[in-house]
Amino acid sequence: MDWKIETIVAGLDGSDQSLSAARLAATVARQFGARLILATVVRPPEGWWGIGGEPPAPEAFAKAVVEARKEILDRAEAALDLEGITYETVEEAGDPAAQLADLCRREDADLLVVGRRGAGLVERLLVGSVADRVTHIAPCPVLTVP
Repeated sequence: MDWKIETIVAGLDGSDQSLSAARLAATVARQFGARLILATVVRPPEGWWGIGGEPPAPEAFAKAVVEARKEILDRAEAALDLEGITYETVEEAGDPAAQLADLCRREDADLLVVGRRGAGLVERLLVGSVADRVTHIAPCPVLTVP
């Protein structure tokens, strides 16, 4: 069976590990002529979803999304060799593992590339690593990069 790689999603959280993962994703995208999606997920602070489970107004995320773009995606674009690669950047809000899996589903991704570790120790203890959780729910193969 041939595995055709046309779309790759790289999950970025601002850590050096996620940048290494994105670097590898860019290399694979270049080799296969695949489209690359650099994605970051803004996790809202606890309690933002409210009692009824309704998401906050889009304006509530505006500052967090702008900061994510500046600090994470712009840094990645500057650090990666993206010449000759068709790529785009995407900012999502919510649970990182769920949002990355949903993005892969929507974009019909052939591969998701994430860093093995990125979140702080406390977050990993409370909710587990994003890399671990996304391997269980992603609709495509997941490559975790140390």
